[in-house]
Amino acid sequence: MQKSLSREEITENFGRHGLSYTDEICGVRLERAPRQFLRLNLLPARSALIREMSAVEATPFIRTIEWDMMDKSKFFPLSMLSSFSVRCCLYPLTVIKTRLQVQRQNHMYNGMIDACRKIHKVEGVSGLYRGFWISSIQIISGVFYVSTYEGVRHLLTDTFAGHVDSKVKALIAGGAASLVGQTIVVPFDVLSQHLMVLGIGNTKHGRISVDKFGMNPLGITFEPDKTRAQISADIVRLIYQRDGYRGFYRGYVASLCAYVPNSALWWGLYTVYQDELLKLLPGWFSHLCIQAIAGTLGGFTTTIVTNPLDIVRARLQVQRLDSMLSAFRILWIEEGLHMFTKGLSARLVQSACFSFSIILGYETIKRMSINEEYKRHIRW
Repeated sequence: MQKSLSREEITENFGRHGLSYTDEICGVRLERAPRQFLRLNLLPARSALIREMSAVEATPFIRTIEWDMMDKSKFFPLSMLSSFSVRCCLYPLTVIKTRLQVQRQNHMYNGMIDACRKIHKVEGVSGLYRGFWISSIQIISGVFYVSTYEGVRHLLTDTFAGHVDSKVKALIAGGAASLVGQTIVVPFDVLSQHLMVLGIGNTKHGRISVDKFGMNPLGITFEPDKTRAQISADIVRLIYQRDGYRGFYRGYVASLCAYVPNSALWWGLYTVYQDELLKLLPGWFSHLCIQAIAGTLGGFTTTIVTNPLDIVRARLQVQRLDSMLSAFRILWIEEGLHMFTKGLSARLVQSACFSFSIILGYETIKRMSINEEYKRHIRW
């Protein structure tokens, strides 16, 4: 007599493939079904599905595409194109976040939706892209950022002969990449943020109008025939007149304090979440989708942790405060505990969208740039 399977054995067998089961298949009670029946007489479609899933689970694949596995001539152009596309789509969230962060209490805007509505009403769609072209120069820093991240990971792997945990490598490389990226990008960041908060719009006659909700910390004079390029030049001139070259690195230390931990945590948590999701989800689940979800979760976590530091950075760059300590003190006096959540909704939405889009684009480009010899070990 053939041995019957218990309910627990059946649950385990089907659960291993992420399937549920019913008590009856083809009218036969599973508790009393012999192994031979379950092995040979299950519905063909389900048997084929199980075999396919088992094959997917058993097939080894590369979890992290390393620097030396890629064709750089494909990777860099595609990376810049992806970065520019993401920035085009999500830049309005950066403008809204910045304006929410630099306002005092709720003087101008009462949240993300209110800010979006008022900016669009007064300045039009172009108001949501204020400072975009200057900010887009940051794409160049993105090349250095990615190169540093991948290079440091590769260096740690070679130096320590693979004994460094992947999470630690991601943490260190993420911090180093941000250090290099911020050194290049801060001057453009300072300029673009001044443009963001000015609130410049166009009238029906093509002239420049100024939003009453805007801020003008440099005291720029607005003449009717001035163009945006001339206003940008005025900002550069006034910053240099007041502070010299140091003015373009105003808030640099605050930027490092905000973005280096943010970048390190994000890449570290991205690796942690990816590993955990790979354990939790069935083997047939898309690896690229898992990576995009892991990036989004990592972005959420780091945004909540580093939000006060990002507000201090924005205020130092725009409001010309003396130091991080004074910025923290003023922020505490004005906002109290609300300083921890100020502009957080916009930043969370921005972070989720950026994290998802960047990882989706980044990991897709890595797959497209991988050398031929590794392609068969890649899973989408």
